[in-house]
Amino acid sequence: MPVFDFRNEPQGADISECTYSIFYSSESLPTPEAPILILDNRQKDWKHHSCGVFTNPDKRTAFEFDEEDGTASANILKIDARFVPLLRWLGENRIHVRLSGKNLADGYAVYKIREIAFGKGTKLSAEDGFLQFIIERLLSSDAPEPEEDGAEEEPDETGDDMKLTSLQSITDFMTCAGKTLPDTILLWARRNLAVARSHEVTLEERRHAQRALSIVLNIKWKTNYFESIDPVEARRILDEELYGMERVKQRIIETIIQINRTHTLPAYGLLLVGPAGTGKSQIAYAVARILKLPWTTLDMSSINDPEQLTGSSRIYANAKPGIIMEAFSAARESNLVFIINELDKAASGKGNGNPADVLLTLLDNLGFTDNYIECMIPTVGVYPIATANDKSQISAPLMSRFAVIDIPDYTPEEKKIIFSRYALPKVLKRMGLAEHECTITEEALDALVNKYVTTSGIRDLEQTAEHLAANALYQIEVDHVSEVVFDEKMLGELLA
Repeated sequence: MPVFDFRNEPQGADISECTYSIFYSSESLPTPEAPILILDNRQKDWKHHSCGVFTNPDKRTAFEFDEEDGTASANILKIDARFVPLLRWLGENRIHVRLSGKNLADGYAVYKIREIAFGKGTKLSAEDGFLQFIIERLLSSDAPEPEEDGAEEEPDETGDDMKLTSLQSITDFMTCAGKTLPDTILLWARRNLAVARSHEVTLEERRHAQRALSIVLNIKWKTNYFESIDPVEARRILDEELYGMERVKQRIIETIIQINRTHTLPAYGLLLVGPAGTGKSQIAYAVARILKLPWTTLDMSSINDPEQLTGSSRIYANAKPGIIMEAFSAARESNLVFIINELDKAASGKGNGNPADVLLTLLDNLGFTDNYIECMIPTVGVYPIATANDKSQISAPLMSRFAVIDIPDYTPEEKKIIFSRYALPKVLKRMGLAEHECTITEEALDALVNKYVTTSGIRDLEQTAEHLAANALYQIEVDHVSEVVFDEKMLGELLA
């Protein structure tokens, strides 16, 4: 019978030595005065650019510098709470990095971390690009709430143009910055990552799980907090984009004031109703510009099946997300303006329901579930702006989700001003013509407006401005005239 003598065995594993304290910062640009971490420099002043590795945090919290005469170690004194998991992960995997820092009275303040190639050592999933992706996500997030047992949480988010596509990069992201995700998405991501790595499910299921993770994790999931907007600047943008429409502008400014008071988006979006060509889409783009949000469009006239919006289930081999989820993915941000064009032209599906009614969950700001993603997507940062020509064709439940603004057609006098002050100068500027090189007489302008008096909107006037400018440019370049003045006769011949 074997006998085991444990008297000479170690009494236990070494107790981890934690040398650092945590500080909480929301700075988005690290500097020596607002660093990522601080190292002990009482032993010596460290170089501005220093290479080495973080030690395994389960044994000691320090950084090993690669010096000319060997290695030297310095304890970590302070760490920005957002970076604790990242630095621990770098240490566990012995990732070689280059620190940029400055020696100050309280230590060596590190404000930049870059990965460096070192022999055959472990590399990140996308080398330094991936590390900078993680760091930017962490820097753009808010400081985490202090925890009683030590903060090792990561805040909100932001990223760059790099996509998380490979399973390794997704795994690394979840390890280093998973807690920057909303709680519902974090739980969903962990489950799908388990599926993507499992060998107990089919290859098709693993592929769908990995694709869904790539789509969701590449989106910057932001909070519903909105910074204040300058009403004066908002008014300037509206005046620059739109002539007249004082009631419409007033309603938009009221919305801005409401956002400034609550720092959240209004509960209702805007529904702009009016004849074609009256500038409804232009108003929507102006609002997106004022809110400083990315925007995406949904053209309801081309959607005839609700599944186009909600996506298809993963049980199908050719399953894919819906248009709404793809819009989030294209914007790469959870806070955005949804411009829903031609809401009144949303066709009823072939026995599958009305596509327009799918928008109800998106408009309620409670969350939207895509059949492919299989996760409740937060929509608190979505601001919908819809356009329609005939509101009688919109269902009552859908109408109740919007603040309706009727856009009247322009009067003949307004059309004259818009053509002479906005449409024609805009085209001339784009073609590189001076305003005096292409002008129109008052009589010709009256004739032009009368020609389109029964046409709604100003699109015909804008097309005419394009025609006049192109003709003037032709005469200047080919006939070598210095300027062109269109009178009523010339206008009639040109538009005949």
